[in-house]
Amino acid sequence: MAYQRAIQTLGVPTRLSILEHLRGRPMPVGELARRLPVSRPAVSQHLKVLKQAGLIKDRRVGNQRIYAIDPVGLAELRNYVESFWAAALNELKAVAETEGRKAP
Repeated sequence: MAYQRAIQTLGVPTRLSILEHLRGRPMPVGELARRLPVSRPAVSQHLKVLKQAGLIKDRRVGNQRIYAIDPVGLAELRNYVESFWAAALNELKAVAETEGRKAP
């Protein structure tokens, strides 16, 4: 399942940080490397893993690759996380209804 790979991928703090930087806008690897406490080759490796997990995409602009969040890739992860929210709301509703029937 894609969401499992995404969760494992984001379990590495540097990858999560890269994703957070890309949330603001697409960037080339050099700019990301300047913002992070790791080398440019390390950033490139993390970008490769994020791309394989379907969390980011890239496009060539001149001699650079510009990296951006892939909203399609994030959709399954988002749906997975939202399923917890839906389950919690359903449980809260059931408790409220049960408590409402107990009230005098």
